[in-house]
Amino acid sequence: MKRTAQIPSSARYLRHTLVAFGVFMGTLLSAAPASADKIRDLCDVVGARDNQLVGYGVVIGLNGTGDDVSAPFAAQSLVSLLRRLGVQVDARQLRLRNVAAVLVISTIPPFSRTGSKLDVTVSSIGNAKSLRGGVLVQTPLRGADRRTYAVAQGPLLVGGFSAGGASGSSVQENTTTTGRVPSGALIEREIKTTFSTEGKVQLALRAPDFANAQRIVEAVDKAFGKGSAKALDGGTVVVKAPASLKNKPVELLAKVGDVDVDPSVNARVVINERTGTIVAGGDVRLSPVAIAQGGITITIKETPVVSQPEALAGGETTVVNRTDVEATEKVPPALSYIGGAASLADVAQALSAFGVPPRELASLMQALRSAGALRAEIIVQ
Repeated sequence: MKRTAQIPSSARYLRHTLVAFGVFMGTLLSAAPASADKIRDLCDVVGARDNQLVGYGVVIGLNGTGDDVSAPFAAQSLVSLLRRLGVQVDARQLRLRNVAAVLVISTIPPFSRTGSKLDVTVSSIGNAKSLRGGVLVQTPLRGADRRTYAVAQGPLLVGGFSAGGASGSSVQENTTTTGRVPSGALIEREIKTTFSTEGKVQLALRAPDFANAQRIVEAVDKAFGKGSAKALDGGTVVVKAPASLKNKPVELLAKVGDVDVDPSVNARVVINERTGTIVAGGDVRLSPVAIAQGGITITIKETPVVSQPEALAGGETTVVNRTDVEATEKVPPALSYIGGAASLADVAQALSAFGVPPRELASLMQALRSAGALRAEIIVQ
């Protein structure tokens, strides 16, 4: 007699849920490459660019932390401002510490219209101690052509703070001489932007690469038809609009930006020797190599010693420093062998066996690159 096992309803529900989830994940993974990026994340549209603005202004309302008499341009700017408002003052009588001269910078994005708002960054150019609690007075922001494109004004947001006592003790957190005015600038003049000509648009790769340019061409051709894209060089791709989008450049760029591309990533190791930071990409490889690594440490110690003359010898008791210099050499293994590493994790594990600090590890990686064992581009910052 056969017995049929009865599956509880909760178990059947769990099984069906797992099957449905597996089908969903399979469909999702098959729809796009695992490491696919959008074209809009890899390229900029030629002609649609940002523009930098800069202006000179005055911050008022500071609690005694502004510029002093040794930085007179803040007071001079305030005198000029008051005279424009109809107030006659004598600049020699001003002894203000609640005013600071600043530079105001901002970036105006493409397609910005009159009346739109921009964030601005305000930085002191005098000897002000802090801009906390200050208010930026109306400041024209000009472009490289010296024309005014925006006007900034408003209260500052300063992320840091500072405090001090009469004895000279002080504490400071972050920077207090730089602040921001969110939405503090109004656009007064528009910048003309031209990004499409004769049914074509140009895409500029943010990181020029021949392989990525060709992959973008192949992805666009797959989405819009053969011959829709052409790579001019490693940094420029021209996209030709299909017949249905010939007079619709905005819709064309929106659809092109949503196309998925599987970009190639160059093997790079970025080294910042000032901070001891090392960042390596995932495609870094290491060939079999033998390494001997060592270093010399020099220690200098100064010990104060009291020198006292003998009885009836005359002279004074003084304190002199006795200097001891000691040099020690870290003795590494005579020669260490590292097998070929096929991934970044293997590279990190192989090099960590030496126990060297980041600064020495940076020199070690540069030596590996010179020997041809580290297959990656070294970028030193």
